[in-house]
Amino acid sequence: MTTRFIFVTGGVVSSLGKGLAAAALGSLLQGHGYKVRLRKLDPYLNVDPGTMSPTQHGEVFVTDDGAETDLDLGHYERFTGVHARQSDNITTGRLYSNVIAKERRGDYLGATVQVIPHITDAIKEFVLADLTDEDFCICEIGGTVGDIEGLPFLEAIRQLGNDLGRERSLFIHLTLLPYIATAGELKTKPTQHSVKELLSVGIQPDILLCRADRPIPENERRKIGLFCNIAQDRVIAALDVDTIYRVPINYHEQGFDRAVLRFFNLECNEPDTSKWATIVKRVLEPEGEVTIAIAGKYVSLLDSYKSLHEALLHGGIANNVRVNLKWIDSETFEKEDVSSYLEGVHGILVPGGFGERGTEGKIKAAQYAREHNIPYFGICFGMQLAVIEAVRHLGGIPDATSSEFGPSEHAIIGLMTEWLKGDQLEKRRKDGDLGGTMRLGAYPCKILKGTKLHDIYGADEIQERHRHRYEVNLETYRDAFDKAGLVFAGLSPDGVLPEMVERKDHPWFIGVQFHPELRSKPFDPHPLFRSFIEAAKKQSCLV
Repeated sequence: MTTRFIFVTGGVVSSLGKGLAAAALGSLLQGHGYKVRLRKLDPYLNVDPGTMSPTQHGEVFVTDDGAETDLDLGHYERFTGVHARQSDNITTGRLYSNVIAKERRGDYLGATVQVIPHITDAIKEFVLADLTDEDFCICEIGGTVGDIEGLPFLEAIRQLGNDLGRERSLFIHLTLLPYIATAGELKTKPTQHSVKELLSVGIQPDILLCRADRPIPENERRKIGLFCNIAQDRVIAALDVDTIYRVPINYHEQGFDRAVLRFFNLECNEPDTSKWATIVKRVLEPEGEVTIAIAGKYVSLLDSYKSLHEALLHGGIANNVRVNLKWIDSETFEKEDVSSYLEGVHGILVPGGFGERGTEGKIKAAQYAREHNIPYFGICFGMQLAVIEAVRHLGGIPDATSSEFGPSEHAIIGLMTEWLKGDQLEKRRKDGDLGGTMRLGAYPCKILKGTKLHDIYGADEIQERHRHRYEVNLETYRDAFDKAGLVFAGLSPDGVLPEMVERKDHPWFIGVQFHPELRSKPFDPHPLFRSFIEAAKKQSCLV
């Protein structure tokens, strides 16, 4: 079957939920029996978000094949279960890099290289590439209509609309429908102006999603349709919800999926949304609750830990408990008493991060969890700092540290410059560019039988996604690790790189070098988060 393309744009303001809308639509189309693929086109000049501050852009989502991508790809995976790839996220920076590299090689045969057609052609090539038997490819355009940096993307999808024809292309536009309390009504003018802006670049939206905090009266929908040249039944309310996992249900109730399928003259059966109803019930009507403290360094913007936040909620769904998250800036622990923040919590999690700031606070959090038998989950950097804490206080090396923080006599965490990925040797330089110098993507890990981690996974070998530069120096400090009571339950297939660590003298103390949150889904919670919340649930009965 020929792939149909759906382009999702946004206007008025950012953060209206384009990513969630695309993800929810993908899930609904799957419910109708169609195969989907989702993509994100980002207008910023960074080659990828890998070097961007999490407090500016949010988390970096990593794919199995090692792409550092926008966090919306995490929504796509969590809602559809379709694994994203390198070919599902592109930025202006990467596009220009590729086009300029071609120009330098002489690929354009001396032609004057311009935004149109060279950049727009590159965008179109990206949209159309690496597709096989997908029924739908949903492409979200980052930013809002009117942003100068987004113009090449809008021009490219306008051209694609002409190239593909109406039978294979659909434009969806998401706008804000604000309620003005003093007037007592929803105002349609921002939506009208946003559509006018989109029309100015030659794109007539086929479906409007109107973000509102209350139902849209029929007369307002009629007015929007009239002024925006859209049939009234294609003006869809995008209503606020009590949990993001209700979004597919709400959109179906508003007729979003039916409008899309009718546009393409496709059969429209009743989709199965029962899994979302079950998830919503588990989220809103749990049988208990637990409190998890997260000692991080990017807590000023919670999107920095988006996948982590969702994975913890998935663990709650699996155990039918509400997970209350207590976000704590780890620098706080360097100035104040740890116990005043952590006393009474049912689990402590230290997430990934980079740099020395806040690390001593994270180490104190790991120490508190170890000494008070509170379930501890260290992810990436959180595993490394838990190892440092144990070796400092139990392994006989009080100045144990990481070479990431500077030269040291006892850098038990060090920069790896060579490792095997499959049968290929990968190399990095300490002074190389930050972008692309990490161990990125899915790597295999062998699990030691008889360990808690082997019980949790129920497998001898797994694949998990990585994003880090530094590794535990297992060979040099093996004796100190043994003395500290650390059991490295997971190793790379060649036995060189420690992937997972646990303590046998603790009810639940686990660190992993990878990012398991990136693979968790509401309908398929990651086993580590399932087990961590289960341990926290048991802890809640003891407190």
